[in-house]
Amino acid sequence: MLAGLFRLFTLLAADITLMVAALYLSNYLAKGSFNEENGQILTSIIMSLVLIHTIVSHRYKLYRKAWEYASVGELYIIIKIVSISILLAAPIQYFLGNGLQLRMLLTTWFIYLVCIGGSRFGWRLWRDNVLLRKGSVKRTLIIGAGAAGRMVARQLLNNPKSDLYPIAFIDDDHKKNKLDILGVPVVGGRESIVRAVKELAIEHIVIAIPSLHQKELNEIFLECGKTLVKTQTLPMLEDLMTGKVSVNHFRDVQVEDLLGRPPVELDMDSISETITDRVVLVTGAGGSIGSEICRQVSSFHPSKLVLLGHGENSIYSIEMELKETFKETSINFVTEIADIQDGKKMGTIMEKHQPYIVYHAAAHKHVPLMERNPEEAVKNNIIGTKNVALAANWNNVHTFVMISSDKAVNPTSVMGSTKRLAEMIIQDLDKKSTTKFIAVRFGNVLGSRGSVIPRFKQQIMVGGPVTVTHPDMIRYFMTIPEASRLVIQAGSLARGGEIFVLDMGEPVKILDLAKNLIKLSGYSVEDIGIEYSGVRPGEKLFEELLNDNEIQEKQIYPKIHIGKTSQLYMNEINELLENLEAYENDALRETLLQLANRKVIEEHIEKPKVMLTVTG
Repeated sequence: MLAGLFRLFTLLAADITLMVAALYLSNYLAKGSFNEENGQILTSIIMSLVLIHTIVSHRYKLYRKAWEYASVGELYIIIKIVSISILLAAPIQYFLGNGLQLRMLLTTWFIYLVCIGGSRFGWRLWRDNVLLRKGSVKRTLIIGAGAAGRMVARQLLNNPKSDLYPIAFIDDDHKKNKLDILGVPVVGGRESIVRAVKELAIEHIVIAIPSLHQKELNEIFLECGKTLVKTQTLPMLEDLMTGKVSVNHFRDVQVEDLLGRPPVELDMDSISETITDRVVLVTGAGGSIGSEICRQVSSFHPSKLVLLGHGENSIYSIEMELKETFKETSINFVTEIADIQDGKKMGTIMEKHQPYIVYHAAAHKHVPLMERNPEEAVKNNIIGTKNVALAANWNNVHTFVMISSDKAVNPTSVMGSTKRLAEMIIQDLDKKSTTKFIAVRFGNVLGSRGSVIPRFKQQIMVGGPVTVTHPDMIRYFMTIPEASRLVIQAGSLARGGEIFVLDMGEPVKILDLAKNLIKLSGYSVEDIGIEYSGVRPGEKLFEELLNDNEIQEKQIYPKIHIGKTSQLYMNEINELLENLEAYENDALRETLLQLANRKVIEEHIEKPKVMLTVTG
């Protein structure tokens, strides 16, 4: 309180002193001398101006401005205050009998404006260039001279705690080229990034274009990757403007930024009637995909969400997160610690909660581990899926959505084979049940547990080398939210018996992904190094999303095609499961591969079924 009053009276006293000086100077310039008559006139003008200035300044809150951030808006206010003060002082002087001192008042207006405005902006310049002149700072290149870029530059210039200092802008708008924005020059478009880094000794790059699509963003990232400079980017612009984040929240390059395409946005509005006010059950709720499905489902406000999983820590973690995030809602979050291999327990849980829709995300997914443990893959991926599906059937669940994998197509691994056989089980069950059974098939999930990106990041953090299995290995990639949205969307579109596959764009070369991640982490490939570990058992150099016979051209929904129903080998699958304990690992592995890869035969059945596939 006292500090505020001291600041107010100090600024007011300084302005009055400047005003008096401006009046004496303008009087001298207008009349060329001082005399007693002029002194009386000056005294009356000073008294009226001081009173008017004080009232008008209070009206426009002149002394509540933070002048270290003064800009055009503050200059406009100063012009208004000075102009109004002079305009009101003129008639007062006329009525006091001093006549209309027009020439002196115009001169006073100009000097008064220069003194008041100059004192404010002079303070800001002195503060920015002397008080806040940083010693050890990183010369920073800002890519994007739009609203976000200007905001970043302004905050960096005014933030004494920041170790970044803007040196130049990069912007593809040719109209901005060679212009100065906040004193920072625009030195060219994205093709000038490498040259600018070299010529201006840039030590840090900030990409300040939060509205760009991933494809355009990827092109800029690749250009930045040609330098050895640390590259960071911004959160969303609205988060900056609302104050949720600041320039201290620059983030490192995310795996989504390297995807090279905009994430697929599905029709979320059609999902609400499937979930809102319904009971939803998610198996594998503590996993990467399962937990994200729970987050997405919760946004549609089910009446109850059952989190089923085998690992107590991960289930507890997602339970606490959801209860905190959705504490303002009436969603009833319930946890069930259970193993899907326990068929009786699955039946008990389904009977207890009576879910409307089940998302089955629990599975063993690690390819090399399942090659060494094929029996466990069968128990979890096939028997576990069968247990959950049968429990859903017995309890009249409306829709059952199974999470599958692109590795189920022409599988070369135990994991892929078990997923394909699990697909066959639910498709067969769909023919006999009132429950709609469907599967959702997608490729590698960026950032999930055991995926390649976290391993690459960890290897880069410790100085390398980054290990790539084979220089020619390619994979389809999608983000965890994308995968989860597809699963939820599939549940809303289900007719029964379908397999949904997302259009995942062009496949990505793992070697290129590794190189880009190294460069955008601020290192060169030579610094970190890349080693080839060789293709692991069960792995393919490339993955497929569909068999050749699974696609038809007709679309029934944007990016969704109708496929064909394939032959289901239930007798062979049941025989395998009944004699599981008799198989040695090698024999079991071979049997799984042969059964999953048997030639697909078209089958016409009485109950009309379609296979839906999402393709490009």
